[in-house]
Amino acid sequence: MLDGYTDGNFNEPASGYNQLQNFDLRADTAHLSLAKITIDHQPGPFGFHIDAGYGQTLDYIHASDPGPNGMKYIEQAYVSLKPKSWKGFQIDFGKFVTSAGAEVIEAYSNWNYSRSLLFAWAIPYYHMGLRTSFPIGKNFTGGVQVVNGWNNEVDNNSGKTVGLVGAYNWKKVTWSNNFYTGPENLHTDKGFRNLYDTTVQYNQDDNTSYYVNYDYGRNKYATPGAAQWTGIAFAARRAIGKKYAFAPRIEFFDDFDGFTTGTAQHVTEFTLTGEYKPNSWLVSRLEFRDDLSNKDFFQAGNTYNKNQATVLLGMMAYFGPKK
Repeated sequence: MLDGYTDGNFNEPASGYNQLQNFDLRADTAHLSLAKITIDHQPGPFGFHIDAGYGQTLDYIHASDPGPNGMKYIEQAYVSLKPKSWKGFQIDFGKFVTSAGAEVIEAYSNWNYSRSLLFAWAIPYYHMGLRTSFPIGKNFTGGVQVVNGWNNEVDNNSGKTVGLVGAYNWKKVTWSNNFYTGPENLHTDKGFRNLYDTTVQYNQDDNTSYYVNYDYGRNKYATPGAAQWTGIAFAARRAIGKKYAFAPRIEFFDDFDGFTTGTAQHVTEFTLTGEYKPNSWLVSRLEFRDDLSNKDFFQAGNTYNKNQATVLLGMMAYFGPKK
């Protein structure tokens, strides 16, 4: 998979970076976001999965990781066990992306090119540890995870984070729930970080879908005090034939204490994405995005203001076996 973009920031920031955007963070330039190869062998009963790549996307998600530098080129690497006698129960061990969020790291698998504020600032990107998945009845799949924490291959303390995940699937509706809890303060097991993430997606028909994503997070410090953040996003996608689609998204994010973004602020974000897919392996997206904060957060030249508008053209190529 290859993913690149060129964009323009109407603020023309002196730093050359878009604020609050993660993987398309370079302003007024063309850039390689991610080049990646995936090797996957489904468990029967043993399997494995590896995502290895290069680009600013992998640099960004590993920016705070104290682990080996070479691991920043590995998005996922885990082994799996799923014997037939376990009736759908599966165990994975290694490094894997988080279960939280309505979006994923790879742009071509999302409705918009840029990621939401919730994906960028409210949830982790990946975990290192163990996860399980098991079906219960016809409509529910649950799971338990025991991991080092948020975005770290080497734990930053002696405690572990526990994740509880579950998804209900009906004919047109999927409701996913994720809860992570554990000590995440550096070099101490005092103070827990809790995250609740939920997404409801409604597929009206083959061409029209909607989702609502809500996050609430709270980090209690080792000393008295805690930080909180919360947000909600609404998105839709409408396909027009096999080659065209458009997808609006609007969200509201509150970083009450500046824990995630570095500034205590309320941010509203609106994105409108147009998609053209000339064939099965190439996707292009033209996107307008506007972020509005109640604080002078966004760099405009050498000053700061409350608004940031960007326009972007993204190109993604995907090559793989037909399923």
